[in-house]
Amino acid sequence: MDILKEKGIKTQRIKEIDYVYRDNPYWDKDKKQNRHRREYIGKLSDDGEFIPNQKYLDRQNKGKDENTEVKALIANRKFFGATHLLDCIGDTIGIKKDLENAFGGDTYKKILSLVYFLILEGESSMYRFPKFAKTHKHPNEEVISSQRISEIFSSISENEKTLFFKERIKRCLKNEYLAYDTTSISSYSETMEQIKYGHNKDLESLPQINLALVFGEEAMLPVYYRKMPGNISDISTIKKLLIDMDFLGLEKINFVLDRGFYSVDNINSLYRMRHKFVIAGRANSTLIKTSIGEVYDKIKDFSNYNIEHNIYCITKESRWKYEYQNKRGEKASENRLLYIHVYYDGVRAESEKKDFIKKLKFLEETYNDGSCSDSQKTLFDKYFILKETKNTVSFAHNQEAINSHMQNFGYFVLLSNHITGADTAISIYRNKDVVEKTFFNLKNRLDMKRTKVSSEESLEGKIFVNFVALVYISYIHQIMLNNDLYKNYSMASLLDEIDVIESYEYHGKKSHISEVTKRQRDILHCFDIVI
Repeated sequence: MDILKEKGIKTQRIKEIDYVYRDNPYWDKDKKQNRHRREYIGKLSDDGEFIPNQKYLDRQNKGKDENTEVKALIANRKFFGATHLLDCIGDTIGIKKDLENAFGGDTYKKILSLVYFLILEGESSMYRFPKFAKTHKHPNEEVISSQRISEIFSSISENEKTLFFKERIKRCLKNEYLAYDTTSISSYSETMEQIKYGHNKDLESLPQINLALVFGEEAMLPVYYRKMPGNISDISTIKKLLIDMDFLGLEKINFVLDRGFYSVDNINSLYRMRHKFVIAGRANSTLIKTSIGEVYDKIKDFSNYNIEHNIYCITKESRWKYEYQNKRGEKASENRLLYIHVYYDGVRAESEKKDFIKKLKFLEETYNDGSCSDSQKTLFDKYFILKETKNTVSFAHNQEAINSHMQNFGYFVLLSNHITGADTAISIYRNKDVVEKTFFNLKNRLDMKRTKVSSEESLEGKIFVNFVALVYISYIHQIMLNNDLYKNYSMASLLDEIDVIESYEYHGKKSHISEVTKRQRDILHCFDIVI
């Protein structure tokens, strides 16, 4: 930007591009007047950085002797600490090598540099990457322009992504439990086919896409994702996921699924493909209601109390009617082993009771003021009894319906085809909240709550780069939890703490780094990094 302060330097906007030129005044002898000649020397980037053209660069270099050129390159200083941490993490979890195998050339380095920017400058827009690249050491080393970033996003192919997922899945433990969940990403775009109105989990009235994520519970790292149209429900995604997992080389998987994925078809699919599973049952399912009813009188016995999880639990062995098509294409069925784990949580029961009471009070208010919607009217008719006289209309609570609805508060059921103990099943299932925390990081830390691209290709590429960044963030999150670092830092403040470590490079000399404080060494020590 300094060149814009020089005398005679001006800008001209042509077709939404700001060109930089030098205004050279001269005397026109024929016309006997002052005239001006424009010499274009470059343009401005989206963030206002001067980008010189080749003619300007050639003129700048013309006449410089060899010593002058050497002097221009003899010293360099950049921030080094946080990007060095990410370099080490990439080696530790193998993701750097996986990207190289999938993309090859220098493309994987460009992707890594964008990933580093997303992690360290998560709240900044991509157009600010050039500024970051000039002040930080990063894998690609060179600055990537805004236009080039869009081209990188668009160039990431389905084949390259699949190769990357195959490499990542090879690193998964064979006995790893894989949690699966979905989230919605809102968008203002009206041109992309997969941006649809649907059930938005953030309760926003915007079109969206759905993003499904498979996450290793033990490694605490995401291994795979899928992008889906925004109007696809959770329950309909399992069959496609199982096909993908089979193609990627995961023949037998231990799945952990919440009740949004519970259906007869999905459980039949899991049995058919011989995957192990723990899945939460839907409260309105006949199987779940029956299972709770069968243990209602004995589950609260002290002998069934689990002190580790502060809940009562009972397990019963049962059989699932597995339905399928035989080789002749005929419908067939057989019984498969199923363990039904029933739980009662008193704290959860009170919370559900309070929420239900609030809902009933709200129904009363909407009915009284006449703002009751059709769906609210249906609920009102279920839980209230109207009393009409000649001059007045009043209502009373339908206590029988209310009691019937409240009797199962605090109960929930997990189904599994291989976990025999209720305590083990609940431990595995509760670890699934890692997925929910990961989605929070995805939307907030990585600025993915809104899509800010206008083409399908750019969207696909941006989500992939964000996914790679998410793997790094998940690993950092795990280390911070294991070492109690959240007591003193947020993830952003921890990265800021070590980001200020600088690297000094001198022509012909060995590079070195700036002073490292005790706090910085302690952080790096938690990641097994010694500078």
